Amino acid sequence: MSAKRPNSKLADDKLILAIDIGGTKMAVGIVDGDGNATHVDRTPSPANQRGDAMWDALNRLLDSVLKDAGNPAITGIGVGCAGPMIWPEGIVSPTNIIGWRDFPLRRKLEERFNGVPVRLHNDAICMAIAENWKGAAAGHQNALGMVVSTGVGGGLIVDGRLLDGGFGNAGHIGHIVIDPAGPACRCGGRGCLEAIARGPATVAWAVEEGWTPHTAGSPLDGKTLADDARAGDQIAIEAFRRAGTAVGIGLASAAALLDLDIAVIGGGLVQSGDLLMTPIKQAFQEHAGMTFVKRMKIVPAELDQLAGVVGAAALFADGNRYWAGA
Repeated sequence: MSAKRPNSKLADDKLILAIDIGGTKMAVGIVDGDGNATHVDRTPSPANQRGDAMWDALNRLLDSVLKDAGNPAITGIGVGCAGPMIWPEGIVSPTNIIGWRDFPLRRKLEERFNGVPVRLHNDAICMAIAENWKGAAAGHQNALGMVVSTGVGGGLIVDGRLLDGGFGNAGHIGHIVIDPAGPACRCGGRGCLEAIARGPATVAWAVEEGWTPHTAGSPLDGKTLADDARAGDQIAIEAFRRAGTAVGIGLASAAALLDLDIAVIGGGLVQSGDLLMTPIKQAFQEHAGMTFVKRMKIVPAELDQLAGVVGAAALFADGNRYWAGA
């Protein structure tokens, strides 16, 4: 990946071992001072298994990437992991990784790499800082990065710095309430943005409404739903409209609260393009009343699948602009 801003360096221009951990996949790569990610490899996450299976799979991936890269000298390890978590201690309890509850991920990595500095944050926050460092939000002082995928998460850059919050979970837009009478959420709440707009929930709603794939044997997933929506299936179209409307309402609330310049949206469901982005922007305009709210731009993410590893490395970037932890 080419650097977007070559003058924006990692601390001391060193190599960072970057790790991106989610409920469906894990990715590892080597990132240099210009934000170039190399030797990136991925593996499915055994997220529904015991915690040691997840840890073992991560270690195998780390071994493979480091060997492929020629075992370079690593001066920092950046990690983006699904949340929630206790930050900056890096004790994680991801809702989509059932085997990790109060799992001391940061300490385990420090022990494995003999004290090499480890910085760990929420994976959606890492997406946000990646887009602010090298992507669609570069140059903006007030930005929201948002992921709409198997979950809905986010991160906030406010006045040029990452907003952490008390436990490192600031920006978790997926758990603002959109509809108090809406569906139950995995977090224990009801009517959360994530419960309405995440990919599996969007597909499940379509199935409940009677949607079946036009092509026999196709998987019940977001890509199939998008293919059928483009072919004119009204239930599929409505499923994306419903999800996009919820996202747009959430963005209007965030913009009003924080006076944001830009919102960058990534994640698997965003690959559907205008099927999702059009209702997002329509709902945003409908619910954004004041001029300072309406001025927020809504754009798709630029870094795509590299955002997680680039964002994990960015925890060491720009004079600790994205890191306030110990």
